Amino acid sequence: MERHRALDVACRAAKRRLIFFLLLFLLPAPVLAQTSDGAGEKLSEIKKLYEVGNWDGVVRAVAQSPEASADLLLYRGLALAHLQSWEEAKAAFAAGRAKSPGDPRFLIELAGIAYREKQFSVAKRDLRLALAMNPKDEYANNFLASIYFQEGNLEAALKYWNRAAKPKLEDLTFDPALKLRPLVVDRAFAFARGGEWQREKFLTTQARLRALDLYPGMFFELRAHDDGSFDLGFHAAERNGWGSSKWEGLVSLLRDTPYQAVDPEFYNLGRAGVNWVSTYRWDDEKRRVFTEVAAPVFENPAVRFRVYFDGRNENWNITHTFTPGSPSFARLNVEKAATGAEMRFIEGGRWEWSAGVEYSYRGFRNAFGIPAAAAPFFTDGSAIALRSSVQRWLIRFPERRFTLNSSGSAEFGTFFRDPLGRYGRLEGTLAARWLPRARGDDYETQVSLRGGRTIGDVPFDELFTLGFDRDTPLWLRGHPGLRAGQKGDAPLGRNFVLVNAETDKIVYRNGIFTVKAGPFVDTGKTYDPSGYFGSPKWLWDTGVQAKIRVLGGVQVVLGYGKDLRSGRNSFFTTVTK
Repeated sequence: MERHRALDVACRAAKRRLIFFLLLFLLPAPVLAQTSDGAGEKLSEIKKLYEVGNWDGVVRAVAQSPEASADLLLYRGLALAHLQSWEEAKAAFAAGRAKSPGDPRFLIELAGIAYREKQFSVAKRDLRLALAMNPKDEYANNFLASIYFQEGNLEAALKYWNRAAKPKLEDLTFDPALKLRPLVVDRAFAFARGGEWQREKFLTTQARLRALDLYPGMFFELRAHDDGSFDLGFHAAERNGWGSSKWEGLVSLLRDTPYQAVDPEFYNLGRAGVNWVSTYRWDDEKRRVFTEVAAPVFENPAVRFRVYFDGRNENWNITHTFTPGSPSFARLNVEKAATGAEMRFIEGGRWEWSAGVEYSYRGFRNAFGIPAAAAPFFTDGSAIALRSSVQRWLIRFPERRFTLNSSGSAEFGTFFRDPLGRYGRLEGTLAARWLPRARGDDYETQVSLRGGRTIGDVPFDELFTLGFDRDTPLWLRGHPGLRAGQKGDAPLGRNFVLVNAETDKIVYRNGIFTVKAGPFVDTGKTYDPSGYFGSPKWLWDTGVQAKIRVLGGVQVVLGYGKDLRSGRNSFFTTVTK
C-alpha cells in the first residue's frame, strides 16, 4: 500500500509539472496576439494623425527607438519631413531601411530630401536603387526622369519617363522656323500628336537630323501643360546656302587658307536638304580637288545618296618609311583620281549602314630610289571597288553619359593591271565617349580602338598612313606626316592597330569662341608582309592639344606631340568641322 501511495504522489506531481509546462507554452500565444493587435491599433492611430496633418502628434507618438517597426518609422520620417526637420527625417528613414532593406519607400523618401537639399547625385542614386527593387514604380520613375530633364539629359529622362508611358506630345514647334521642305521635316521627326515620345524615337530623330548635316547645334525642349502633356520644341541654327549665317559661311570657306586651300560649301539647296561641299588645294606639294553632292532620296532623310570626285597630285618623300637597309633617299609623284556613289540607310537611332561603288585611276611618276622588288606597290592603272559599312551603338548609358559605338567597313575590288589583281580590306572601330559631369561638356574623355587589314596586293596609294596628316583620320600625333611639305614621313602599311585617348577641359568660353585643352596618348603599329613598310616597334606618342571652336562650327586644333620612342618633339595644327 505504501508503495502504491508513493506512486500516486509521484504521478500527481508529474501531472502538475505537465500542466505547468503546457500553460507556459500556451500563454504567450494570446499575449503575442494582444501585442500584435496593439501594434496594429497604434499604426492605425498614427495613420489617422498623419491624414489630418497632425505632424507633431505623429512625431510624439512614434519615438526613434529600436523597438519601432519599419512602418512606424516611415510615418515618423514623413511627419518630420513635413516639419522640415530634415536630419531627423533622414535618420528615421535610414532606421526604417535598416529594418526593411527590401522596401523601396525609404529610398524614395531619402531621395526626396536629397533633392530638397540640392544633392542631385544622391537623389539619383537612391532612386535608381529603389527602381532596382520595383522598376514599375510610377512616382519614382517620374521623379528620376524630372531630375535628368532639369540637368538637360533628355535621353536619360525619356528612359524613365517611358516606363510610366510619358511624355505625351501635343505639338511640335520650331524656333527659328525651318526652311527645309515640310515633307522632309515631317519624315525626320519621329513624332505623333497625342502619342508617347519614346527614347527610341528621340534617338531616331537625332540620327536623321545629323545625317542631313544642316543642324550642327540642335537642341530639343519639352514644355509641360497643366494636363500633363508636353509640347516638343526644336531649336537650331539651320545651314542654308553658305551656312546658318554669312559670318559662319565666310569662316567655313576660308578655314583652310593657312594650308593653301579653300572649302566652298552650299547647304539645303532648293530647300530639299541637298548639300554640295568641296575643297580646292593649290599647294605645289599636294594639290587636291574634291567635291561631293549628298541629298535625301525621295525627300526621305532616312535614306541618303551621295556622289563624289577626288583628284590628287602629290609629291611623296618616303625615305623614312622604308625599313632599315632600304635606299637612303626615295621619292615619287602620285596622281590619283577617284569617283564614286554611295547609299546610306539610317535604320533607327542605334544603327545605320551604307553601300557604294568607286572607280579609281592612279599613276606614279618621277620615282627615285625605289627598290626593284617593291615595284608592285607602284603599279599604274585603274581599279573598281565595292564598299560597305555598318555603324551600331553597343552601349548607351545615359545616366552616366557614357556611350560605346562600333563601326566596321569592308571593301572588295579588282585592279586591272598585273601584277595586281583582286584585293580586300577590312576595318573596325570601337569608340567610347564619357562626359563625367551631370550637365554640360566641361570635361570630356574619348578613347578609340581601330584596326585594319588588307588582303592581297594593293598599290602604294592604298596603304594606311599612321601619323599626323590632315588627309588621314589615323592620327599618331607625335609622328608628323609631312617633311618639307611632302607626304610620306609617317609609318605606312597594309595592316594597322591604333589606340587614341584624350581628355578635354573647357578653359574659356564666350559667345564666339569655345576653347578646350587637355592631354592625349596615342599608341599603335603598322604592319606589312612585304617588309618594305610598317613600323619595326610599337609606337607611343603623348602630348597636349587645344581645340578652339568658332561660332559653334569650325574647330581649330593646335597641339604638341612627343614620340616616346625617339624623343622627337613636334607641333601640329588642323581645322575640322
